Amino acid sequence: AVLFSLFPGTDVGVTGGDANKENAAAVIHETTQPLLLTPEPWNLLVTQTPAKEKAKEGETVVLNCHLNSPQHPSLTDLMVKWYKEDEKGQMDLLEKNVTILPNNSRIFMSGDLSQGDVSLIILNVTTSDHGIYFCEVTLPDGKVVTGDGTKLRIRRALGLFGIEESIGTIIGVVAAGIGGVVVLIVVLTPQLRKCILCMRQESHQ
Repeated sequence: AVLFSLFPGTDVGVTGGDANKENAAAVIHETTQPLLLTPEPWNLLVTQTPAKEKAKEGETVVLNCHLNSPQHPSLTDLMVKWYKEDEKGQMDLLEKNVTILPNNSRIFMSGDLSQGDVSLIILNVTTSDHGIYFCEVTLPDGKVVTGDGTKLRIRRALGLFGIEESIGTIIGVVAAGIGGVVVLIVVLTPQLRKCILCMRQESHQ
């Protein structure tokens, strides 16, 4: 009878222990569940290459910009902006992945946004395109990340017009040289005549 009375007590103790463990697990689950639902903040790296770029008038320029995130999220929802800084100030070129310059089809974004390629293409560059170009990305949480910039320098193309200018310069120099020779001849001719007359008189004597 004593042994029979001990077992029920033991069973009750074990059952109570299991209930306490289940309650504790439920409490832990309830406290950790909100943390699992909290989104992890983005860490995005915006890389622009090269730091400096040169081009001639009329050429096509590609300003590289690549996005990289250790979380590997979807990049298609990102908002990309390109702008240029020069002596006149800041000029926005592209906003929300679309060119905003009126009547300008020379500048547009290339590459695959889903792969992190948001490079900028400038067709038929002119001297007015010089400046520092920045790639700016806005994350879904509103955070803005900007690249270090690429400085673009434009050199004037010589081309046919440049050759014509060079030929004109050469002709001008030659003409000036010929003119100088003519002047020397005009100035020296009377002196030569006098010398010839003197030589003739001396020969007669």
